[in-house]
Amino acid sequence: MTIAAVRTYRLSAPLHTPFVTALRSTTTVETLIVEVVDSDGRSGFGEAPQVWQVTGASIGGAEACVRELLAPLLTGRDADDLQARCAQVRGAVVGNESAKAAVDVALHDLAARRLGIPLVRLLGGTALRVPTDVTLAAGDAVDLAAAAGRRRAEGFTVLKLKVGTDASSDLERVRSVRAAVGPDVRIRLDANQGWTPREAVRVIGGIVDAGLDVELVEQPVHRRDLDGLAWVSDRVEVPILADESVFDVRDLVEVIRRRAADMVNVKLAKCGGLQAARTLLDLAAAHGMGTIVGSMMEGPVGVGAAASLVAAHGTTTTSDLDAAWWLAWSPVTGGIRYEGATVLLPNAPGLGIADVSEAKVQRNG
Repeated sequence: MTIAAVRTYRLSAPLHTPFVTALRSTTTVETLIVEVVDSDGRSGFGEAPQVWQVTGASIGGAEACVRELLAPLLTGRDADDLQARCAQVRGAVVGNESAKAAVDVALHDLAARRLGIPLVRLLGGTALRVPTDVTLAAGDAVDLAAAAGRRRAEGFTVLKLKVGTDASSDLERVRSVRAAVGPDVRIRLDANQGWTPREAVRVIGGIVDAGLDVELVEQPVHRRDLDGLAWVSDRVEVPILADESVFDVRDLVEVIRRRAADMVNVKLAKCGGLQAARTLLDLAAAHGMGTIVGSMMEGPVGVGAAASLVAAHGTTTTSDLDAAWWLAWSPVTGGIRYEGATVLLPNAPGLGIADVSEAKVQRNG
C-alpha cells in the first residue's frame, strides 16, 4: 500500500492563560499539522509547533520543508515500510527537526491506523493513562502562589515552576509556591537558560538551605554553556535536567561525556520524531541518566505522540505533557484528553484523531 499524498494545515489556537517563561511569552499555539494519506484513504497526523526561541522552527519553514522536500520523497512509496520511510525522512535534510518530527509521527500514526491499534501498542506498550506535571508560568510570588493553589485543587501533584526571569527574587517565588501547596506536592524548576552559572548555584543553594524540597532544576544556564552546566551540576545537590542543551544524539553524548547533567528532557520537535526520541531515551538509560519526555507549546497531535511514547517506553519521573491542557479549545477532533493530572490516550487506532482542518479553526476562531 503506497503513500498517496502528504498535506499540511496551518493552525492557530488560543490559550486559556498566557504562557510566560524566561525565553518568551505567548497567548496562542501556532503549529503546522502534517497529514500523510495512504492509497486506501487512511490518514496519519503529526505536528510541527512554531517555537522560535527554542528550536528556531517556524510554520512557514516547516511547511516548505514538508511540501517541497519530504512530500515528494514519500509519495508513491510503501506506507507499510515504516523503518525505511522514517530513515528517508531523517536523512533528507539537515536540521528542520520539527518538520521531520511531524512527518515521522504521521508515518507512525498511519502505521498504527493501518493495523487498527493505538499508537502506544505500535510502540510496544498498553497503558492508556499517563501522568503529567503542569507548568506555572513565570510571574511574581503572589500570582504564582495563587496559580499553584488552583492547580493543586485541580488534582495536579507535580508543578513545574518557571523561573530565570529574575535571579534575585526566584527564591521568594519558590518559597511562596511551597507555602501555598504544602509538603505533598512535588515542585520542579525550569530556568529556561535564564541564569548564569553563579546565579544558578546561589539560587539552588538557597532553596536547599531553606528546605523547600525541589525535585529537579531544568536547564539553568545557556544551552551552549556545557562547561557552566557541568559546573552547576557538580556544586548543587538538586538533580540538573538538560533540555535545550540536548537536541540530538551528539548533544547527549557530549553532556554524558562532560557529566554536565543528571537527567535529560527528550522532546519530539527537538530531536526529529519518535524513532530519534527512543534512541535518546535508551542512550540516557544506558548511562544512568534520568529521563522525562517533554512537549513544546503544541496541540493534541504532538502531545498525544509524546504521551504514547511515555506510555510505551517509560521515563524515570513524571513527564511534562501539559502543553495541550493550556488550549482554550482543541483545534482537532479526537485525540487525547486530560483528567486532572492524567493524560488519557484514546483506545482507538493511531492517535485517535478524527479531523484536522483549517475550516474547523476558522469556525472556532
